[in-house]
Amino acid sequence: MTIAVEAPIAFETGGGTIRFPADRPLRLDSGAQLAPLEIGYQTYGALNADKSNAVLVCHALTGDQYAASPHPTTGKPGWWHRVIGPGLPLDPARYFIIASNVIGGCMGSTGPSSIDPKTGEAYGLSFPMITIADMVRAQAMLVEALGVDKLFAVVGGSMGGMQVLRWAADYPERLVNAICIAAAPRHSAQNIAFHEVGRQAIMADPDWRGGDYLRHGVRPEKGLAVARMAAHITYLSEAALQRKFGRELQRDGLSWGFDADFQVETYLRHQGASFVDRFDANSYLYITRALDYFDLAASFGGVLAEAFRRARHVRFCVLSFSSDWLYSTAESRDVVRALNAAGCRTSFVEIETDKGHDAFFLDEPQFDSALRGFLDSAAHAQGLA
Repeated sequence: MTIAVEAPIAFETGGGTIRFPADRPLRLDSGAQLAPLEIGYQTYGALNADKSNAVLVCHALTGDQYAASPHPTTGKPGWWHRVIGPGLPLDPARYFIIASNVIGGCMGSTGPSSIDPKTGEAYGLSFPMITIADMVRAQAMLVEALGVDKLFAVVGGSMGGMQVLRWAADYPERLVNAICIAAAPRHSAQNIAFHEVGRQAIMADPDWRGGDYLRHGVRPEKGLAVARMAAHITYLSEAALQRKFGRELQRDGLSWGFDADFQVETYLRHQGASFVDRFDANSYLYITRALDYFDLAASFGGVLAEAFRRARHVRFCVLSFSSDWLYSTAESRDVVRALNAAGCRTSFVEIETDKGHDAFFLDEPQFDSALRGFLDSAAHAQGLA
């Protein structure tokens, strides 16, 4: 369903799309603006009487608003079903949980596959460039439209963690707690390089058609699958790959050709093939570019601590994973040092695990315990039952 901003909004578990009319544009860092604007979202739980229990969950690069709901395309459980649910760290009986699809996405929020009102066709590459700050600006509009003045917490991992940091820098007056997981204050040259490989794979696919593939009724599935395969390697650790696959063969004997001889090859091919069913290629281009542009300190004279000067009242939790080489513990420590320099209350935990960057999606008891411990302590301080 689509809810106009002017319409009253019920706070039961649900979701849909909020549409902001043309006279309420989203102004972007590039100088462009999006209007009208649509944001796809899901909610879990109910807003309490004093509106003090709202938690915004920010998703990673290929995530969406279906954090704890079956995905409408794949039917798979929500990407954070291990964290959101009865008896879990984010319990809908305690919190009103909001999850939205970032702008530039392809699951209900305005993005390159959306219809450009000026042409009546999909934006394609005429969609303006976006940044992490633009994503957060859109989330702030959504949260306000849902009647929430202040968030009990904003939480996210990977790109979601970058959104958390941007929230703390841009809207500290609207936060009580901020939980940044497996993220970094800027995108490294290595990360940019991996993203460029993925983008070039998409753009080299003949079916990309200069970004105009929807009008031609095709999709650059092969290029997008390769982009996903390359990226997925960065989400895992060498130890995790070795433990799960090693050099195990897919069948008895070698093919003496270029079929998938090794189980790890079959795994990556499956990851690529399943990804193209739920994600838009141009969205992948735009969102990876937004990640590449992310450098929080650059907005504050190159001094990261200055980003958090107005957030001294916010309670922070920074979590990293020892085997994460995409966004390393060293980068999380950079965030922690900046928070300390700004005088912010900060908790930091490095989780010892060999599961790599994606550990926050997986069965990792130490992570669950750390997240639950921080949330329970913060809820007790706030007087939430």
